[in-house]
Amino acid sequence: MAVALAGARSTGAAAILRLVPAAAAPVRLGGTPGPRRRRIAMAAAASAPPAPADALPKGADSFFRTVISNMEKVYLSRNPTAKTILELVRSYDGDHICYDHFAFRTFGVDGYGINSLAEFFTDFGYVPREELRFPAKKLRALWFSPPTNDGYTGTGVYGPLPRIFISELLVDELSAQSQDIIHKYIRTSGKGNKHATLASTSGELTWEKPIYSDFQVLSRESEYAAWTLVNGYALNHTTISTHRLISDIRSISKFNKFVEDNGFKLNSEGGILKVSPDGLLQQSSTVADSALFTFADGITESIPRSYIEFAERLLLPQFKDLPNDEVCIFYSYCIDFSWHEWGFNKLISYLPES
Repeated sequence: MAVALAGARSTGAAAILRLVPAAAAPVRLGGTPGPRRRRIAMAAAASAPPAPADALPKGADSFFRTVISNMEKVYLSRNPTAKTILELVRSYDGDHICYDHFAFRTFGVDGYGINSLAEFFTDFGYVPREELRFPAKKLRALWFSPPTNDGYTGTGVYGPLPRIFISELLVDELSAQSQDIIHKYIRTSGKGNKHATLASTSGELTWEKPIYSDFQVLSRESEYAAWTLVNGYALNHTTISTHRLISDIRSISKFNKFVEDNGFKLNSEGGILKVSPDGLLQQSSTVADSALFTFADGITESIPRSYIEFAERLLLPQFKDLPNDEVCIFYSYCIDFSWHEWGFNKLISYLPES
């Protein structure tokens, strides 16, 4: 059933928009197309969703992109696999990399959860869309669509703005021992939750550096909890939109082979290639990097860092036979429900372990 997200923009980061049925019709965009060039939606919901927030003023757009660029720099400095793959793709395909989404992890307790990061993004035009829950992993998440951003002039963080996914661990559902550990560190943070964005751009923890035994306890119960304890608000992963590339590796199957041929291991949990029920979204990711970390008690051990993900959004069936030069990819007004309902579920379900 085709669906659209209904409701006006909410000012609250925790707002949930109601899903309503919608008639099936491809999204068509304004503008004057060139000869034989049609503007169509890639793997989008079959009807037009509500328009996103207005484009950011030039100054705000520049500031916002600088902030997410600094988040990306921290991420790449800690994750050599992601950095090298991005370099290899640029060398092979040229400078055409665009990000599908950025994902963050938080502790859902005492104001340190989703809202601590979400307010920054909603202040810059992002719209909260749907709440997702994953009981087995004790997680809640929200995804946010970007403001209108078809005036970009670059690629990467200076290209089309990525979707944002922020999840939080439901701390009160953990064991008493794990809850006590998380609360102990949160108490050392003062009002650090009010500066989550600054922490993400600097790569610093807002709480006291943990001791190794606390990290071990959390690791046994929740990989997510242990990761967040030592990485804080740092960007958890980015996702390359392979279909925005221009060479043969725009196909995710060829992209995966390209990655493996260059010596990198893909996450095979649940199968290397994760495909949505409608077949229009295909995803894969690397195995998470690890790095040595010196804990507060002087013990140095390996901890999990992050991974990089790849996603290909395919044409709607009625457009599948169009040649590439007739396809104009456009996202600002296209919401892919199969991705929102299924894709982030898989994103959580197949999170690489350490």
